[in-house]
Amino acid sequence: MNKILITGGAGNIGSALVEKLITDENNYIVIVDDLSTGFLSKLPKVSNGRWEFIKADVNNFKEVSPIMMSHKFDYVFHLAAVVGVIRTQENPVKVLRDIDGIKNILDLAKNTSVKRVFFSSSSEVYGEPVVLPQHEETTPLNSRVPYAVVKNVGESFCKSYYQEYNLSYTIFRFFNTYGPNQSTDFVVSRFLAAALKGTDITIYGDGSQTRTFTYVDDTVDTCLKCFYTNQQVNDVINIGNDKLCTVLDLAQLIIKLTGSSSKIIHLSPLKEGDMTRRQPDNSKMREILGRPLISLEDGIGRMISSRPFLSSIGL
Repeated sequence: MNKILITGGAGNIGSALVEKLITDENNYIVIVDDLSTGFLSKLPKVSNGRWEFIKADVNNFKEVSPIMMSHKFDYVFHLAAVVGVIRTQENPVKVLRDIDGIKNILDLAKNTSVKRVFFSSSSEVYGEPVVLPQHEETTPLNSRVPYAVVKNVGESFCKSYYQEYNLSYTIFRFFNTYGPNQSTDFVVSRFLAAALKGTDITIYGDGSQTRTFTYVDDTVDTCLKCFYTNQQVNDVINIGNDKLCTVLDLAQLIIKLTGSSSKIIHLSPLKEGDMTRRQPDNSKMREILGRPLISLEDGIGRMISSRPFLSSIGL
């Protein structure tokens, strides 16, 4: 049996990952989350004896050490982190403390039975891009804001622990993953919640910032393919859709799909952290996934018909 630790497992990607992993009778999952941004409501509704939840802060060695020492995990998905543009800007010191969590996980992993650590990095490590699409090997990393710096440091820790201790890793650079369990701190769910309630949709700046949006099933299925088929071992992979969309176009699309009366209101641009362009080179992802990615229209439609999402926004 695979004993798997998922930190941040009560979040958007983590909870979706848990749901799919527990369908395999060969997996036993321990979900660790401090619930600072995760929610118990996102945990599996089925009790099949293949998972358990432990509230703990991975940045605190005394809290995470007994968990890892007693369970003797085979694999770790380290997803726990302070996330969200506004939240990370308002709490830069708290963001930097996530480096402690990365070190704790890797130190405990190398001293126990862990075979591979899957680390949740971010498109933010590229900073303001000098070239599009952004390729894992050739695009310079231009981290500036604390969140991006922490992810870059985390990647370096993973590579260094492999070099010195032979602890295998896979680094996922996530690009804007959205889905039914995403909180309204993030752009797709925030716009959609506003549209469904008929309230104003607010955009920072003129909305010309380009993004790519990845439905959570595409993200999780790629992660699981890497896990089950032993791909991207000791390597980095972009995980994201490559179809560009401006933030303004996203708002207009959501209004159209929901038939909403919401108005679009423009706010002053953010001082930093709101990159003007993002687009991954996702050739590795496409090859591993082996199927077309879910379109933005389809993904938004799935969220509109999702009872958990509607309940989370009070509808």
